[in-house]
Amino acid sequence: MPLTYQEAVEEIKSRLDIVEVVSRYVVLKKSGANYMGCCPFHQEKTPSFSVNRQKGICYCFACHEGGDAITFLEKIQNKSFKEVIEDEAKNFGIELPATIGGGNFSKKKTAALEAMKKASEFFTENLFNSPDAEFAREYLKKRSISDEVIKKYGLGYAPKGYDELQKHLNTDISYLETAGLVSKREREKGYIDRFRNRLIIPVKDENGHIVAFGARALTEGQNPKYLNSPDTILYNKSRILYGFDTAKEAIKELDSVLICEGYFDAISLQTGGVKNAVASCGTALTQDHIRLIAKYCESRKIYLAFDTDNAGQMATERSAELIKTAFGGLGDIKQFDSCYVAGGGNYSCEIRVVSPPEGKDPDEFIREKGGNAYIEHMLNAPLLLDYRLDKLFSQYSSDMSPLAKNDLVAKIIPLIEEIKNNIVQNEYVKRVATRLQLDEGLLLREIKAFRAKNDEFEEPVFEQKSQIVTKSSNFIEKMQKNLLSVLCTNISDDNRSELIRIIKTQKIEEKNLKLLAETIDKIVFKSNNTKEFIQELFNEFQENNEVKDIITDLIYLSKSYENLTDKEIQTAMFETKNKIELFRRREEIKKLRLKSKEDNGVNGEVQYQITVNEKLKSENWRNNQ
Repeated sequence: MPLTYQEAVEEIKSRLDIVEVVSRYVVLKKSGANYMGCCPFHQEKTPSFSVNRQKGICYCFACHEGGDAITFLEKIQNKSFKEVIEDEAKNFGIELPATIGGGNFSKKKTAALEAMKKASEFFTENLFNSPDAEFAREYLKKRSISDEVIKKYGLGYAPKGYDELQKHLNTDISYLETAGLVSKREREKGYIDRFRNRLIIPVKDENGHIVAFGARALTEGQNPKYLNSPDTILYNKSRILYGFDTAKEAIKELDSVLICEGYFDAISLQTGGVKNAVASCGTALTQDHIRLIAKYCESRKIYLAFDTDNAGQMATERSAELIKTAFGGLGDIKQFDSCYVAGGGNYSCEIRVVSPPEGKDPDEFIREKGGNAYIEHMLNAPLLLDYRLDKLFSQYSSDMSPLAKNDLVAKIIPLIEEIKNNIVQNEYVKRVATRLQLDEGLLLREIKAFRAKNDEFEEPVFEQKSQIVTKSSNFIEKMQKNLLSVLCTNISDDNRSELIRIIKTQKIEEKNLKLLAETIDKIVFKSNNTKEFIQELFNEFQENNEVKDIITDLIYLSKSYENLTDKEIQTAMFETKNKIELFRRREEIKKLRLKSKEDNGVNGEVQYQITVNEKLKSENWRNNQ
């Protein structure tokens, strides 16, 4: 029997792992029972974003963003609840009822995926059988690409005709346009095939779905050399690494990844034995690429293997800085290979640069020297710091002018200053001083001067979610949240019943908090444990982000009650209740005094005392003053 919409939602939520979901966008590091990373909702250098797998939630202690897996995806992707559910239903192969949600988007995406698959089959068939593809076959043969490799990577040939793909697929043209397979004609009505007379390389997402194509020119004067699919509902080039679907298991097993530049580099590397190789395919490495890698590479050991020309060297530097930024908040970056350094294995990441000799890119090197030679060279690749220093050392000569030497040292100092481990830094100071014939003490003083000059910086500014409230309402609301938060930890049935009774006596004024308290009263005794209770709360308010934010706050406020005994929790409950009552009474006394002065002038203080005495007689205030 097909699932109802709510049943499908529950099934999706049960399959979503909060750590895996957040890891799509945030680099996480295990920290006790939680995982920590830099918050994706504001700029920060020190990780304050916490993910708790047991409770299924995430939370930033700085900007207070967070929620369950669905809420996180809504915020990070700027999508509605229904859009996120549609996406995840597709990922899990769960069929949603046709009458619920924005089915049109889902239908288009499904049709586009099917069109990409059939187009790929069409291109491969053409490569093997079309007379026009002879040049493409010869090109692949020269690159030592066998029929077996062609089939494995789905390589193909796009025919010369303007509409041959359209005729073959014979489907709604809007689906082909959505997939990026056709383009509108400029001067006439209709569409033309996007890829014509080109060698075709399918690009797959993490799950192996064809989402784009790279198309290489085959004839002289055909521009551009590579024509790629545009960004579509299937494809975002900043999130896809070529070859990742076939490399991800090796990345996980080897706990490392090699990033190269082109399609054929990745194919040659993978077929040559470097199974953990992926390619950026002419696109600059992005934070999304880094997050994707981090999901599978726990140690974050990354080999950069870009071309050795100027553009490749620039790509190496840009990528290295991006990786350092992504992982820098998780600890020190590995900068020294000697094993005697204290804490030698506790690094946030490890960056090595593979620069094969003779200036050859990976594809050329493997075709000439073989995969084993490349692997050997890769395993001896220097750390990023050594690679950078070696490049600078190559500029040194014993007869260079004092000014040129000073300029060279000025480039080296920032690299050494970055080293946080004093032992490692001291070793590099010795190396640089020896290599450049410098006094160690002088070099150290220059490093300290550079550090002092650059020590002051501004912490990034971020917006905190807040409401404009009076001091009075802010305090009471905070205390009421504290009371509600106790329900988000493991407490006895007696304490739970007593707490609900206390909450019912509260005059909750903030509308969302009041709505949440009323809902809690209805469902609190229906759940078997805290995790079920929390999940049920998120279910009740699945499309109300304001209330979901409050739920997230309550969960993290509850941490202070986690290790308390039943007696201690009971004491905390009543103390909080009494604080609220005491605060309310003091506020009322202030109002009474002010009103008495306004109404009675010079006799206001006397009248105030009379009023307070009457209150004391009629109500039990005395013990709470």
